[in-house]
Amino acid sequence: MVDFISKEKRSKIMSSIKSKGTSIEMKLRKALCENKLRGYHINPKINGNPDFAFGKYKIAIFCDGDFWHGKHYKVLKKRLGEKFWRNKIEANIKRDEMHNRLLRREGWSVVRFWESDINNNLEKCINKLKKELLKKNAITKNEEK
Repeated sequence: MVDFISKEKRSKIMSSIKSKGTSIEMKLRKALCENKLRGYHINPKINGNPDFAFGKYKIAIFCDGDFWHGKHYKVLKKRLGEKFWRNKIEANIKRDEMHNRLLRREGWSVVRFWESDINNNLEKCINKLKKELLKKNAITKNEEK
């Protein structure tokens, strides 16, 4: 992949990308409110620093950026020229897997949503979360609909 921007400019652009309070987090948060899914905490201080968590029911929710967390990474990897980006994304993928394992060992359910799924199919994401809440008896069958 050819980059037409200097390394310094690219570095400045990439460092300005937020990790908390992103547009996809805000979109999911609005959908949680609209679906009357209450009782979650924002950016709770638990293993992996999920974006949201239903602490009482031990459900951790992550909103993962497609690029940063490696959606379709096998295809993307071929296009990434610099080893730096491959190493960065691969480290993120490994860290995500580690946090998933640690949280599950502690009894948490881990729900991860891709940025593109939040943007393009938010209803499907909410339904997936409702199913997880239903499993934990956090909502009833009627509330799932």
